[in-house]
Amino acid sequence: MAFYEVYSHPVLVRYRSSVCTKATLFLVVVLCLTYIAPLLVAYRSQGFWIKRNIYEEQPVVRFQYQTLLVAATSLQGDYVAWSTFPHLNNMLGSNLRIPAVSVREEDQNQDGKLDLLTFQLQLPLKADEQVYSVQLLLTFSYQLFRMSTVVMQSLAFVQHSSPVPGAKLFISGDLRLQQRTPLPHWGLYNIYNVSVIDGSSPFASAYDLTNVMRSYQERNLTTVLSSPTPVWTVGRAAGSPFELYAEIRYPLEIIRYPFNKNSEGIESVF
Repeated sequence: MAFYEVYSHPVLVRYRSSVCTKATLFLVVVLCLTYIAPLLVAYRSQGFWIKRNIYEEQPVVRFQYQTLLVAATSLQGDYVAWSTFPHLNNMLGSNLRIPAVSVREEDQNQDGKLDLLTFQLQLPLKADEQVYSVQLLLTFSYQLFRMSTVVMQSLAFVQHSSPVPGAKLFISGDLRLQQRTPLPHWGLYNIYNVSVIDGSSPFASAYDLTNVMRSYQERNLTTVLSSPTPVWTVGRAAGSPFELYAEIRYPLEIIRYPFNKNSEGIESVF
């Protein structure tokens, strides 16, 4: 059966709506979930598919007021020493010399974290004694907070010798963090929050610098006095003390950390 068009006319339909509607809100939410959420995840995870990364942090460092000083007074092995450990001082006997010590820590940029340690020491000597070498050990409390919370006890070791007896030693350097393995990126890391020197020990071996440094270097996380610039001044007047002046800065550090993997082998980004 055939059909014939009898009459026709165009129809125009317009739909009007305001901007502030539920549909607009839904569209905005969808766009945020589509574009903004992945960007936030990428920013928080420091990137996708990264095995290891770095970040910068200013450590919280404080001098612990624990010191061990050994000064060679001849080329035949004679020495004088002093420490803040009573047991060691008792064992030194006639080799003990009590110095005058001045310590100052400064927050140079007023950010709430210390930046510089100034350590001054005047070692009294007998008229026939000269100083040919100096070994100085200082201990510190060292903390990091940005990723994992790192709390540890560390040290700075200063050593200098000369064939010519000296009157003064000036040392300037940075207390740098050394990592053998990356730090965890979350949680508390305090396995090295123990004294570098066991001050309660009555045995001389606990204060032997060789034993102390050997044990310290076995750690995965240490600090070291980096780029020291020793200045050895000769010409000490008779009856004058030997002077030691050290400036140790606490610089911004670059910390290495890994991404952990869970039991299913999926990399964790948080």
